[in-house]
Amino acid sequence: MLSKLRHRAEDEKGFTLIELLVVILIIAILAAVAIPTFLNQRGKAYDSNAQSMVKSAQVAEETYATSNNGSYTTSASALQAIDPSLSDTSAATLSVNAAPTGDEYQVVATANNTNDAFTITEGTNGVQSDTCSDGSGGGSPGACTSGSW
Repeated sequence: MLSKLRHRAEDEKGFTLIELLVVILIIAILAAVAIPTFLNQRGKAYDSNAQSMVKSAQVAEETYATSNNGSYTTSASALQAIDPSLSDTSAATLSVNAAPTGDEYQVVATANNTNDAFTITEGTNGVQSDTCSDGSGGGSPGACTSGSW
């Protein structure tokens, strides 16, 4: 009887508790490394969406000025009529600031999750500046480094 039991135990193929614990430990270490990297990439994706939005707003602003004798608009709704993709605020929000004279403008897109703000400013002399400000919502390091992108 004892030999039958010993023979049956030798024939069974399976994993020991130690082997299973080692595999679980390896998976936990890989997850600890991968999850922060994944979250960081999400922050960069939100910033990239905001950058795309501000560049599209710049093109729409120039299109508006071409149709209106070089005068720039002061509302985001006018730009959204030119480029309907600017009305999608699921990942970033757009704001438009125009000078009182109407010959310069500033478009700002803020990523919703990282709160990084990306700005394109066009001055009266035609000089363009691209600046950004770090938000407080994470995604570090995001697409904004030292005020530029």
